[in-house]
Amino acid sequence: MTAPTQAAPPITTVSQELFARARQVTPGGVNSPVRAFKSVGGTPRFIASADGAYLTDADGNTLLDYIGSWGPMILGHNHAGVREAILEAAVHGTSFGAPGWREVALAELVTRLTGTQKVRFVSSGTEATMSALRLARGFTGRKYILKFRGNYHGHADGLLVEAGSGLMTNADDLGQAAPSSAGVPPEYAGLTLVTEYNDPAALDALMAARGHEIAAVIFEPVVGNAGVLLPTPEFVAALHRSREGGTLLIADEVMTGFRLALGGATELLHLTPDLICWGKIIGGGLPVGAYGGRAEVMEYVSPQGPVYQAGTLSGNPLAMAAGLATLTALESDPGLYGRLESYTERLAQGLAQAAADAGVTVCINRVGSMLTVFFQAGPVASYTDAARSDTAAFAAWFQGMLARGVYWAPSQFESIFVGAAHNDAELNATLSAARASFQELKEAK
Repeated sequence: MTAPTQAAPPITTVSQELFARARQVTPGGVNSPVRAFKSVGGTPRFIASADGAYLTDADGNTLLDYIGSWGPMILGHNHAGVREAILEAAVHGTSFGAPGWREVALAELVTRLTGTQKVRFVSSGTEATMSALRLARGFTGRKYILKFRGNYHGHADGLLVEAGSGLMTNADDLGQAAPSSAGVPPEYAGLTLVTEYNDPAALDALMAARGHEIAAVIFEPVVGNAGVLLPTPEFVAALHRSREGGTLLIADEVMTGFRLALGGATELLHLTPDLICWGKIIGGGLPVGAYGGRAEVMEYVSPQGPVYQAGTLSGNPLAMAAGLATLTALESDPGLYGRLESYTERLAQGLAQAAADAGVTVCINRVGSMLTVFFQAGPVASYTDAARSDTAAFAAWFQGMLARGVYWAPSQFESIFVGAAHNDAELNATLSAARASFQELKEAK
């Protein structure tokens, strides 16, 4: 496919009809909330196919995609090597409920690339973080966990506390916070302590007061669900200090794993967590997650240890095949991460210039192939900062981009993802759409 040269046709009957049908049988008409376009308005596009850097919606419109299935498609949609690996595996069966060679091979590859010693596969990022926290509690004998405001770790009950773009609540001085979803008992949420991301003094103070009670500190090395937030060196140092009293440090790399480097953000930021959680890229676009770390901790997992965790589809042969093909392709192309870095840096520079030319105030956060355009002056280093963004301006700009054939993340509080299929034609088309959309936004005010 080639980059669209003109505005995409307006949404017509097929997506509208599908959305109307979906709302009759599915809550909100979607199977994951952000897909409903609630924060940006309009009707979501229903996708019929994907290839390279492009989606084709149910009405036949071509869209230049910056979501990449929310991160997994680092090689591009419908990558031949990944597709062929899945097809080859499917010939031999789609699920065994028993061990297979691919899960051994993928575990060997993951541990080698990430420096972990043992790994357990699950079927989603939520399962990975939930299981890692149960393991931390079992290993330490402590019941509290600590997370950071705006960090999203999946939808397990104990993690829906000040989670990403969810409800804003207020924590007290000792980190107690209310749940950010109905259906989460306050008593359960009370086992999750919360403090501010990128505030090392607050983290140090909370650990000094309650560290002896805390099983684990879980964090996103680079936040993606409050928009892209980068950790300061001082905050990274405070994270490492949190381990000194026996608390485990858990890096949630569901989004950043194998995206920012072969060794993920752990490698890029020189982190030394006890456990790491993965998803998205590790399964090459199929449903998969994993958690792993040092053997001393992982050996507490059943059947070797007393911490129970199981899954019928864990180690599914199709998912393992997709993950093996994806990670092998990443490792075999040593220049890939440099190309992603270069493209995304040029994209950030071009967006900043286009906004400035139109007189629209934005702050752009970027690391590797992840980027967020915040509609505010910035700087944006925490979720409290991000929450000051002009979400109405973002929604208008998003609609302008979509009308011009560019499919951006439909929320101010999300990252976009660049993949190997994005090249100069895609960059030029994106910046052309952005210039027109920024100008349109300015003229509408």
